[in-house]
Amino acid sequence: MNIDAQDLKRTPLYNEHVKLGGKMVPFAGYEMPVQYSGLREEHLAVRSGVGIFDVSHMGEFMVTGHEAEALVSWICSNAVHKIDDFQAQYNCMPNKDGGIVDDLIVYRFNPNKYMLVVNASNEEKDWKWINDRIEEKGFDCQIENQSEHMSLIAVQGPTASDLVQKLTDTDCSAIKFYHFAVGTVAGVEDVIISGTGYTGSGGFELYVKNADAVKVWNALLQEGESMGIRPCGLGARDTLRLEKGYCLYGNDIDDTTSPLEAGLGWITKFSEPFVHMEYHQKLKEDGVKRKLVGFEMIDKGIPRQLYVVVNEEGEKIGEVTSGTQSPSLNKAIGMAYVQPEYSKAGTEIYIQIRNKTLKAEVAKIPFL
Repeated sequence: MNIDAQDLKRTPLYNEHVKLGGKMVPFAGYEMPVQYSGLREEHLAVRSGVGIFDVSHMGEFMVTGHEAEALVSWICSNAVHKIDDFQAQYNCMPNKDGGIVDDLIVYRFNPNKYMLVVNASNEEKDWKWINDRIEEKGFDCQIENQSEHMSLIAVQGPTASDLVQKLTDTDCSAIKFYHFAVGTVAGVEDVIISGTGYTGSGGFELYVKNADAVKVWNALLQEGESMGIRPCGLGARDTLRLEKGYCLYGNDIDDTTSPLEAGLGWITKFSEPFVHMEYHQKLKEDGVKRKLVGFEMIDKGIPRQLYVVVNEEGEKIGEVTSGTQSPSLNKAIGMAYVQPEYSKAGTEIYIQIRNKTLKAEVAKIPFL
């Protein structure tokens, strides 16, 4: 479905992207930068130094009240009850059909206050799903959608911590992976400084009020200039996450995929009940009928979503979910669902690209 340009939303940083020469494209109902100087340059800047991304299109739901933890535990597959205050946790919300409503990050401030960060394309769906579960079970808690009031800037790369530290008195080295703090950044108070990201190269994600987004963004660019900072678009975000084998909702996981099929058994814990838990327990016992695997192209060609995967005899054994030319590895890589007997690393598989059947090899994830 085509969305008219006038119906697209803009983040508070839109004008900054245009000034920086960002190529704007429709994404999840927003006009977002796909690249600035070039995908490869932006990608490698994050792997070797530091880059910043505007990810303000993401959704933020605040859950508060006496049974906030009970609600979040019920709708999420991971062991929410095991995380501490100021700790974050990667998670997914199972639906009632064996698939995934969305993957998300859960932030715990205290037992009565959580923040759920969801995918922009699923914001309305997630909002309805969670509210329906509150009504269904009668949880004593409240949920507030803060998405329209909050911006999110991702500062990623091996020198990201050094950059953020220049702009805050908060000890960045004390914020462990998937933990967070609330502090002042670039003179802006009440910034959530989160040791998370979608690149696999380390760094922080900064949650700020919309009114403060431009100030923080420009302070990072100015302070990071001597460090070779690059503003980065959605293109580099996608290639970076794929090299690390991170799932993208709508490609590698969706309403029809179980987290167990997607290699997300590590966020599917059975210590506390969650929505449709019995289905996933049985699936774990019986074994999945397809598995999400990584693969590298041997023959020349770039795999894309929905390309068919076949065996040596030409029989369909699966389907590509994500694919790209890896800037770090200088080779084409991808992920695909295949029958379990073809999921072992080193197994030869074939990808149908246009009118050709090209050889590939199942590879371990992450790719680097």
